[in-house]
Amino acid sequence: MFEYFPKNYVWNLAINLAMEMGAKIGELDEMCRPLLEVSQRGDDEGTRMFLQSWERMGDKLIGQAWEDEARGRLISAGTKLGRAAIYLLTAERMQARDYEPRKALYAKFQDCFQRGVRLAHENCERIEIPYEGAHLAGLYVRAEGVDGPAPILVQINGLDSTKEMLYRVGLPQHLAKRGISSLCIDQPGTGEALRLHGLTARYDSEAWASKVVDYLETRDDIDPRRIGLQGVSLGGYYAPRAVAFEPRFALGAVWGANHNWGEVQLARLNREGERPVPHYWEHVQWVWGTGSMDEFMELIPKITLDGVLDRIQVPFLVTHGEQDRQIPLKYAYQTYEQLVNSPDRELKIFTEKEGGVQHSSVDNSAYGLDYISDWVAERLGGHTA
Repeated sequence: MFEYFPKNYVWNLAINLAMEMGAKIGELDEMCRPLLEVSQRGDDEGTRMFLQSWERMGDKLIGQAWEDEARGRLISAGTKLGRAAIYLLTAERMQARDYEPRKALYAKFQDCFQRGVRLAHENCERIEIPYEGAHLAGLYVRAEGVDGPAPILVQINGLDSTKEMLYRVGLPQHLAKRGISSLCIDQPGTGEALRLHGLTARYDSEAWASKVVDYLETRDDIDPRRIGLQGVSLGGYYAPRAVAFEPRFALGAVWGANHNWGEVQLARLNREGERPVPHYWEHVQWVWGTGSMDEFMELIPKITLDGVLDRIQVPFLVTHGEQDRQIPLKYAYQTYEQLVNSPDRELKIFTEKEGGVQHSSVDNSAYGLDYISDWVAERLGGHTA
């Protein structure tokens, strides 16, 4: 894992995520060098300075994109806006839930991302799925070279990611080349669902996952018999739970197992393991819609896959990094071992042999992208050659 900030895992995680989305090392150095001293004061302190530095780079790229647009260089403008969006999103993700400037920053990020996609002519379409008086927003990427209805893999967030992060890390592009479409979703508790509509997370993830399947079944470019579901990080809980209770999913996969997230929270209270974001306990209560730590602690025993996975009767892939510092490796074995009725279960541990050993392969996503996309393509009727 690239550790720019000594002894600050949370900030280093943010940098690694940005790199996997397409950040440039020179721009990272320009943003992060002024933050070295404050980074040593802990995860929470200095996040406002982090925002200022990263937003400054985002604005710099936006200005350059305007210059490109004025010269008719729209594709170049789009790529710069795409990179600006990465930096703005990273800065927003690091802030406390009630820090007022993050609202405007999120709006600026959304504008950058959407304009960038449009100008660069990317294979990416925004969709909205009705849900509880609001909607779940998604990014739809079409399979390449497919005549007729295509198979699709729905991809969902963890605790603190967004659909744009899923898209930029690149699994949808890998799948598209293999004849598989993708839908990256901001499910309740993440992205737009949380920030713009106040839709908080729920342990019974099948409640919203079923609505996604309902929507996909209305599209004539999707084969309703070949819909898969994949989750990253806390999605390693949401996805297996949803597949267990929604039989229309043809397969499931996780990039980072999360068998008993409630138990992990008890360990974090004892300072065991790393946390993914600053202001952590405020963040988890925001995500889950609890009003106090007592209420949160009453909820977390429900966030476990124990007693659930024997319902799964479709192929399922469990992947995990051998050196994951956030979610211990033992939880990957627990998920795999309880998939007793899956006709085709597989456990893939990423080791130093290939890389991707940290949480959800944040240190090197390349091998995870290849492995997961090949596994899915082989089972949903795509191709690997």
